[in-house]
Amino acid sequence: MISKELAKKIRYIQIFTSKTVNDVLAGEYQSAFKGSGMEFDEVREYQPGDEVRSIDWNVTARQGRPYVKRFHEERELTVMFLVDLSASGKFGSSTQTKNELAAELCALLSFSAVKSNDKVGLILFTDRIERFIPPAKGTTHALRIIREVMGFHPTGGQTDIEGALDYLGRVIRKRCVVFLISDFQGEGFERRARVVAKKHDLIAVSVADKREMDLPDVGLLELEDAETGETVLIDTGSAGIRGQYAAFGEEERRALRNRFRGMGVDLLELLTGENYAKKLVQFFRRREHA
Repeated sequence: MISKELAKKIRYIQIFTSKTVNDVLAGEYQSAFKGSGMEFDEVREYQPGDEVRSIDWNVTARQGRPYVKRFHEERELTVMFLVDLSASGKFGSSTQTKNELAAELCALLSFSAVKSNDKVGLILFTDRIERFIPPAKGTTHALRIIREVMGFHPTGGQTDIEGALDYLGRVIRKRCVVFLISDFQGEGFERRARVVAKKHDLIAVSVADKREMDLPDVGLLELEDAETGETVLIDTGSAGIRGQYAAFGEEERRALRNRFRGMGVDLLELLTGENYAKKLVQFFRRREHA
């Protein structure tokens, strides 16, 4: 059973994301993600204008006149969400937390997949695997994905991205599109990400909050690392401190971009409280023309 408050949030996200899929993402999702290849359809008699290389010589020899093979694109995809639910995802200085942003993104992509008759699956992780939902089709299944991301209470608090990628490799054999959604507080997952990216279409989605890169002037402020519990007291009234904090945040983002560029993995950067649907459309269009 889920609470009335959670049910209300899920319903809101369903309505909002369904409308966004229909009004904004129509066609963009399908264009960005190609099928797994061409699948044989039929053999028919040659017609003027057909590609000579498509002639089926065995059938042609038996029938005494030219026949060609016809193929169609195997469009059906499997989309997997690897969602980081570690403690740092509970932070949010605007209208939503990083985990809520991750849930809305999963909803948007899930309904896009449903519209294209694709399968969606889910792996929730912290410093351990929290929940695995095998890929399946349909609106009911997509709603289950959303409910799990929004309502799940993890037992772990820290982050093990390498472990999540390793688990994916063991439970998903067929090539799929993988959205790795995290604030990427964890380290040491590059080797495993490269391995996964060779088999699957791996996309990293960084979820962050603007206060992680820009401090307001509110005097003395105690900051706590949600995953380690370490605290530090800083004077936000100092322009120098705020400048150092902003510079450090920018360097962290630059380093993250370079890490994924070095892995050959696409990176989508999102902030809580922003128009992520617009960024997603731009991202899809870049992939389409890459």
